[in-house]
Amino acid sequence: MHMLRMSPFFLMDYGAKVEFPPSVEPRGVGVHPHRGFETVTIAFQGSVAHHDSAGNSGVIGEGDVQWMTAGSGVLHKEYHDKEYSKKGGPFQMVQLWVNLPAKDKMTSPKYQGIKQEQMGHIDLEKGGRIDVIAGEINGVKGPAFTFTPIEMYKGELMAGDQFHFHLSANYNTGILVVEGELNVHGEERVSADHFVLFLNDGEEIALSSDSGAKFLVLSGEPIIENLVPYGPFLMNTKEEIMQAYADLNVGKFGVLED
Repeated sequence: MHMLRMSPFFLMDYGAKVEFPPSVEPRGVGVHPHRGFETVTIAFQGSVAHHDSAGNSGVIGEGDVQWMTAGSGVLHKEYHDKEYSKKGGPFQMVQLWVNLPAKDKMTSPKYQGIKQEQMGHIDLEKGGRIDVIAGEINGVKGPAFTFTPIEMYKGELMAGDQFHFHLSANYNTGILVVEGELNVHGEERVSADHFVLFLNDGEEIALSSDSGAKFLVLSGEPIIENLVPYGPFLMNTKEEIMQAYADLNVGKFGVLED
């Protein structure tokens, strides 16, 4: 599959549900750089903390989202929240790399910590719920600022729930099932830890579940530009990648202690 097939989404790192034992030292990822894109972390279970060299920090727990714009360059680190580490427990998260268009790749770093209660939401007939992270669905808007048109929703269907919505046919769209079993268009049954990639030949999406399901909807207008990924950078040319490493080596990404 071509790396632009799900543009503007470039990478999805999905951590299926796992149980972490209590720990005195929080587990996580140490200081590392990014440039040219955004990282978006969606917490389904567990809690993570974030710090970056632009001075941003935050903690997200179950239902929350962390949206970091690396832009011109930032150092950041992510690790289990201290209180979660002490107790341990279930952990399940998704991290996305969302590409930025060439005109915005060198924008200033930003951070959006989005709590579940800040999201737009839609209540379903059988008790399910749709949380709107970005974009707009059925007149309900999400709080996330995006550089290109993006629709991002997380949902939970109870047994017997149905959810119908429309997305632009030219958007690239996929659904990750994180729990239970989801029926797509009444034909495909998709179980947990599987991803559905839609063709660009229609606008209506019909979801239902016989026994309940949790899922993440990702959709966006593709960025049709040359793309050069290398290490922690996502740029448009090899020369820009080389410049990113040069800038990193002379300290232009700032300072962040491990």
